[in-house]
Amino acid sequence: MNQPATSDVWYFPKDGLTELIRVLQEDGFDVIGPTVDQGAIVYASIQSAEDLPKGLTDIQEAGSYRLEKRNDESLFGYVVGPHSWKKFLFPPISVVAAADRIEGHWEFSTPEEPQRPFAFLGVRACELAAIRVQDQVFLKGPYVDPIYQRRRESAFLIAVNCTQAASTCFCTSMKTGPRCQSGYDLGLTELKDGFLLEIGSERGQQLSRSLSLRPTTAAEMAEGDLRRQQAADQIHRTLETDGLPNLLKQNLRSSHWDDVGRRCLSCTNCTMVCPTCFCSSVTEVADLNGDHINRERRWDSCFNPEFSYMHSGIARDSIPSRYRQWMTHKLSSWHDQFGTSGCVGCGRCITWCPTGIDLTVEVLAIREAAATVESVDRGTNHE
Repeated sequence: MNQPATSDVWYFPKDGLTELIRVLQEDGFDVIGPTVDQGAIVYASIQSAEDLPKGLTDIQEAGSYRLEKRNDESLFGYVVGPHSWKKFLFPPISVVAAADRIEGHWEFSTPEEPQRPFAFLGVRACELAAIRVQDQVFLKGPYVDPIYQRRRESAFLIAVNCTQAASTCFCTSMKTGPRCQSGYDLGLTELKDGFLLEIGSERGQQLSRSLSLRPTTAAEMAEGDLRRQQAADQIHRTLETDGLPNLLKQNLRSSHWDDVGRRCLSCTNCTMVCPTCFCSSVTEVADLNGDHINRERRWDSCFNPEFSYMHSGIARDSIPSRYRQWMTHKLSSWHDQFGTSGCVGCGRCITWCPTGIDLTVEVLAIREAAATVESVDRGTNHE
């Protein structure tokens, strides 16, 4: 029986997920959710709950990722993969302008984006935080990005609370998870036989009226609390954030940058998988006849040497300087620009670094080196 969702938390069975996907599709949404491709859980268009990574989990370490079978049939029994929702809101390649040669003159246009709105299924707490960070970058500054704005304002977000964590997670340090607190339309917690459903917006309230919901029992609520707490208890990696922006600003000449630079490949993996990085470049691409030109915005990275090119040459011509730029921007000067950290503790940059460089370890090394220098200076002054 369909009931109006007016309480805080409702219950619906596992087969209700296909019902939810169907309702979204009937409302015109392109439903994007987790699915398996090339040995990883990635985000792509799905048609039903059968497309989800049923009974699979991910094992993540620094520089390591693999899928394994679970001992149950969980649909969301994994953490995060190499994809983030950024690729749908801030696409890797966007045509921002076009020019056509017509009868000897050029006509310029701004291409439209003929597409259905997105419904994101399976957004984790750290990813909700990442979307808020990108909202700050693309929507809250003096210039609003129209491509991001169109996609973001029409998107419907279905969050899923984590019930397990990877060894690379440190969202608790960044205060971004693992519990989804806000920023979603509907929020789910997976139980053994169904889901707890929370209403997060008026749009979520309206859509929930089309679902087969019933009130939750005390036992179901307790199971949900237990499963969410399990994820929090599994997070052991930490990042000390107190005084971190100033720490990095005051140690730009630390010898540790050279140490990490010897291990870094400058491959850009960390920036490509990061859900908040937003660097891009613009390229003009012509057809073979030269009669049509697209101006394309493409993802770029501060790890690419050419990214810092200016009229006199490349400003950051060494790997240590590029790693320093990335980390100090992410954890320090991002606060100055946008009033928040650029890191949400998802751990992707750790997992997908080919050499296993761990941002939390590098910060700790800089903190310890700075403390050692300070201790030596105090001793010298005392003498």
